[in-house]
Amino acid sequence: MIHRILVATAALAISTPLAAQDKPAAEKSAPAAPELQTQTREMSGTFGGQRIAYSATIKENLLSSEKGQPEAVIITTSYVKQPRDASRPVFFLFNGGPGSGSVWLQMGAFGPKRVAIPSDAKDDGAPPYPLLDNPDSLLDVADLVFIDPPGTGFSYLTEGTDPKKYYGLEADASAVATVIRRWLNDNGRWNSPKYLGGESYGTTRTAMVARELEGETYNDVGLNGLVLISTILDFAGREPTPGNEMAYIVTLPNMAAAAYYHDKAQAPSVEAIVEEARRFAIGPYAAALLKGQDLPDAERAAVRAELSRLTGLSETYLENADLRVTSQRFYKELLRDRGQTIGRLDARYTGRDFDNAGETPDNDPSFYGIDAGYTAAINSWARDTLGFETTREYQSIGSEPGRNWEWSLSGRGRGAYLNVAPFIGQAMRQNSGLRTFVAQGYYDFATPFFGAEYSLNRTGIPQDRIEWHYYDAGHMMYVRDEDRAKLSSDIRAFIRAR
Repeated sequence: MIHRILVATAALAISTPLAAQDKPAAEKSAPAAPELQTQTREMSGTFGGQRIAYSATIKENLLSSEKGQPEAVIITTSYVKQPRDASRPVFFLFNGGPGSGSVWLQMGAFGPKRVAIPSDAKDDGAPPYPLLDNPDSLLDVADLVFIDPPGTGFSYLTEGTDPKKYYGLEADASAVATVIRRWLNDNGRWNSPKYLGGESYGTTRTAMVARELEGETYNDVGLNGLVLISTILDFAGREPTPGNEMAYIVTLPNMAAAAYYHDKAQAPSVEAIVEEARRFAIGPYAAALLKGQDLPDAERAAVRAELSRLTGLSETYLENADLRVTSQRFYKELLRDRGQTIGRLDARYTGRDFDNAGETPDNDPSFYGIDAGYTAAINSWARDTLGFETTREYQSIGSEPGRNWEWSLSGRGRGAYLNVAPFIGQAMRQNSGLRTFVAQGYYDFATPFFGAEYSLNRTGIPQDRIEWHYYDAGHMMYVRDEDRAKLSSDIRAFIRAR
């Protein structure tokens, strides 16, 4: 059982008034280290067609200050094939947020068990949610270590710890890199092939952690592969702001894919329409946006017509929006005539708002359509099966890290353009054996696939060691059964090809 940290006060010698004057009124001792737990279960399952015996271990890892004071407890959940083999690859994984626990990748994609939710973009409904064997787990090709940074999952900061020491681009990466090095020490795996990967902000974290692991001159950890699932590295295209046109450009192919899926645009296939949208976005559309108010009327009309064909939105609506439609407006407008909204994480999902007159959706149907099942699954698995004991609530999407997150990079100056893709380029240039795997869903507006392509084809990033894979779902493409199997097969091949 995790215990709260007790603050002990030093006893005061108060036998005489003089003694009371000679010593401070109160002295606080350093916080006591929390009692840590490790739970291990021996299990077996069939993964990738192979019967595998494995140890499942959930462990609390304590991080302390330079003075030895406890600061953070980070949970790792490891699945290691038995008997142990130091030559086997080990794959370190985390989710994003920042603030998201590893539940999504662990219980949805690669762990030995997965939660069963609808595969056809329907709501997961009410419990119980079946917990099934997961033949798509990667345990046949690698040992798996899921990491929950502080403020996610069951991990936490100890009482009195300054959030700035752990909640930020660089602080978070340093903590995760420390946990990885400790795991390698404790398990005798320094010479194992090593893979690092995450989803969403977890891809940002992957770039930052790779910088930490491969950039330490005296404690370098060589990596074999980076796995980026639903990638966000260059933040210029994340949300549109006045004068910044990039967000409109990188989300246009997503709009075309969503319009195609919901029969608002016509094309031979989703691949065909997104390729048309890519070319239009980076060509005539980008040129039109950059011309601003100097855009000639004839060119404006031509761009507006093509934009309407690709997105399924009326030319009147596009003209009223000055050819610049935010994603939030698109979710509401595309199916307004049907009284429906579409999802942000996965545009295949549809929802119904309180009314149909608003400008943006009430909520994201692709999140509330799956979250209950995942939360139930991770709590059942960790507490009931693995025996983890805690009164803490599992933070599938914790708010504390996001509220305190430091988004700047040291040495970049105030308000600097945030792009961590160059760290991947640097790691690949300095490690000739490092390869990168990129997985993107066509219907993901949270981390648009065209934005990922744009961020990783910049100067300084070796293109011959990057693999691209696309899926017919959204941000968590593995919620669709066919794409979970494809993602697993694609990554399995990536690991075997080292």
